[in-house]
Amino acid sequence: MNYSVHPSAIVDDGAQVGEGSRIWHFVHVCGGAKIGKGVSLGQNVFVGNRVAIGDKCKIQNNVSVYDNVTLEEGVFCGPSMVFTNVYNPRALIERKNEYRNTLVKRGATLGANCTIVCGVTVGAFAFIGAGAVVNKDVPDYALMVGVPARQLGWMSEYGEQIPLPVDGAGEYLCPHSGQRYRLNGKILKRVSQ
Repeated sequence: MNYSVHPSAIVDDGAQVGEGSRIWHFVHVCGGAKIGKGVSLGQNVFVGNRVAIGDKCKIQNNVSVYDNVTLEEGVFCGPSMVFTNVYNPRALIERKNEYRNTLVKRGATLGANCTIVCGVTVGAFAFIGAGAVVNKDVPDYALMVGVPARQLGWMSEYGEQIPLPVDGAGEYLCPHSGQRYRLNGKILKRVSQ
């Protein structure tokens, strides 16, 4: 085994866990889960069977990653944030055949206590504020807050809010890293350096 597991954690047979990953107290990883390299699963995390977690993801305490959720590389899941997998659940009606796919793209941050309603895609390097409820797709680099979540601005790959345009051409500058971004309509892209 080339990853670490706390004695109180359960990793079911068949689970794929990448090198250098760390599985902390009271975690349960189901047998069908695929977890990449260098992943950290905090205390009391649950990972379902039909879940894929990319390299270098950090999942903080008390997060359940249910079936049909895919996290690409470098996703951050804040403490007690929530994924759903059934849009209209009822205890008296079996709806496991109605699970909706949820995709969180590379480098996105999901803040503490936010909720990601099933069936959405959260764009690359998007930033979901603490307590927000995301019920529709989120563009790359978008800063989302509120209930339901609405876009407040843009975030850089470094994790800093991008201020107003540098010039009339629609270019934005990360105040920390100096990375440049260009807005084309409602799509923000990093300008190669």
